[in-house]
Amino acid sequence: MAQAMRRHSSTSLLETDGKPHPRQDTLVAVTVLLGAVAFVSAMFHDLHLLSSWAGLVGILTGAYGQFISVTTRERTLLIIGLGASAVGFYLGMAHGGLFGGVLG
Repeated sequence: MAQAMRRHSSTSLLETDGKPHPRQDTLVAVTVLLGAVAFVSAMFHDLHLLSSWAGLVGILTGAYGQFISVTTRERTLLIIGLGASAVGFYLGMAHGGLFGGVLG
């Protein structure tokens, strides 16, 4: 009975089921970081290469993270990172795109 009452302590705020998810946690961190970079750099017109590429990679990592996510907290942070990545990507595309001014 005592073992059934004991809770497993997790090392991450994302592991609500008590099991480690290193791949999912890494994808969450990368997606949120890329989303922040894409969103902030999209506010500057000359940083369209950074914002569009960071946004594109953030969208791809976030989509894969959503596919393999296990807990609701992981999915919540992935959606936040995906949203920021998408905004950064679209504003970066509007300001010059992935290759604007580099090719041609």
